[in-house]
Amino acid sequence: MFVHPYIRKMYESAPDTHRAKAMAEPPKPRETRSPTSLRSSTDPLTEELQCSICLDVFTNPVTTPCGHNFCKICLKECWDNRQDYSCPICKKTFNQKPELKVNTTLRDIVDHYKKRNHLKIPEVLCDICTVPKLKALKSCPACQSSYCKTHLERHFKVPGLKQHKLINPVKNLQDHLCQKHNRHLELFCRDDQTCVCVTCTVTEHKTHNNVPVEEESEKKKTQMKKTQTDVKQMIQDRMKKTEEIQRSVKLRKKNTEKEKADCVELFTDLIRSIERCQTELLEVMEQKQKAAEKQAEELIKELEQEISELKRRNTELEQLSHTEDHLHLLQIYPSLCSPLDTKIWISINTCVSVETLRRALAELQDTLDKKLNQNVMKRIQQYAVDVTLDHDTAHPELILSEDGKQVRHGNIKHDHPYNYKRFDKYIIVLGKEGFSSGRFYFEVQVKGKTQWNLGVARESINRKGELHLCPKNGNWSLWQSSGNKYQACESSPVPLSLNVMLQKVGVFVDYEEGLVSFYDVESRSHIYSFTGQSFTKKLYPFLSPCTNDKGKNSEPFIITPVSYDE
Repeated sequence: MFVHPYIRKMYESAPDTHRAKAMAEPPKPRETRSPTSLRSSTDPLTEELQCSICLDVFTNPVTTPCGHNFCKICLKECWDNRQDYSCPICKKTFNQKPELKVNTTLRDIVDHYKKRNHLKIPEVLCDICTVPKLKALKSCPACQSSYCKTHLERHFKVPGLKQHKLINPVKNLQDHLCQKHNRHLELFCRDDQTCVCVTCTVTEHKTHNNVPVEEESEKKKTQMKKTQTDVKQMIQDRMKKTEEIQRSVKLRKKNTEKEKADCVELFTDLIRSIERCQTELLEVMEQKQKAAEKQAEELIKELEQEISELKRRNTELEQLSHTEDHLHLLQIYPSLCSPLDTKIWISINTCVSVETLRRALAELQDTLDKKLNQNVMKRIQQYAVDVTLDHDTAHPELILSEDGKQVRHGNIKHDHPYNYKRFDKYIIVLGKEGFSSGRFYFEVQVKGKTQWNLGVARESINRKGELHLCPKNGNWSLWQSSGNKYQACESSPVPLSLNVMLQKVGVFVDYEEGLVSFYDVESRSHIYSFTGQSFTKKLYPFLSPCTNDKGKNSEPFIITPVSYDE
């Protein structure tokens, strides 16, 4: 793709194109364009925006096939005075006369350059006036001339001239003539999307859809207005999105600062808990050690007494074993050989067991876990929102309370008017308010139910047909079935091992982080999290109490106010 030198010059250093100009033999410069001369300008684009023929700023610039630019009228006059068609700069000769069209991009750049440098753009002057020339009031493409008020009068009086179409004064009148037939371009060919003259409509454009240029211009203006309206709407949409992103960044920063403070508080509390538990554990161990030492002292005392008794008996037995007094031996034998009243010392343990330490550490871990869960719940509950169910989305068999805080399944299908928001096939209802940024949290009582689905859903979730609950289809939820079986509704359901029946479930969403988490409110423990999600649409609370199962699952879902008690 050809890139004009003047455009390259705006971004990088370009070679001196005027070396070629110096080597070429330029035609005689025209002297009628001095008002817009750039010769005294020091702008680096000055040379790039000068015509090498008239050495003035471009007027209606055209580009030759070899890539050089000239004023249209300058190049035309140059070729009119020669027998061949060659480039005045590089001398490249063209086999036939190139069709020259105004380079509108370059013309716009030149006009912008003139305005930026406060250069005077020459007025269109009357072609009939001598000196002084007056400002033209109208131009006549048919006559190829511009006229002041006085010289324009003939076009209003002479019958033949009255038929000419006058336009606002322009310098490039040749652009309004057909290059082939030298007639006014007063029609537009919609098939080829080009302006044509009357002669064109009876030759190569004979069977085409040709309309007056005024008609096509008005049509294009209407299209442009519509396009402009669309562009304005796109600008507003993007400005609105920019504001949303800025608000989201501010909110995220605010939340991050709060989280940092919460984390410091959390770990401070944990450290205090650890220190307190450590102190308590050491005290317990010290007490047990003292108790063990006291027990050992008592046992040693008893053992020493038993040892003394045993030694005394051993001495008596030793003496009797040598006696000749057989009668005396037989008399005291029963008392000496009877069992002593002593303890079975092998079963007594005076050490603090390893199992005792393990139990103490387990109790400490359990305490820390409870403390951590309490702090996490305390933090996410700060994002609690007031959820009200939307009657317009509720399946016809659902019964909602007047305040929109409870929902249960009934056996009667209500005759509701059609609503594109309503779920027609599945027992589902959404919350009224959606969320497209930040964090939010709500709690739902599920006590007594044997089946349910609970979570959040994307605004575009399918409401009129088959629906497989998973993130891919715009749903992030938990499912309870068969009484005490729980699972996370991923593309492939994930079974959850819970030790208790859930009574109340908390749902927490961090929109920017792509996080949806579920909590057991009663035990203040984490159940499951969908992580790494990408949210682009509004998210709504999603509740499905499922069918009442002949009364076995008749308990309602209840949206409960959040309690902040520790």
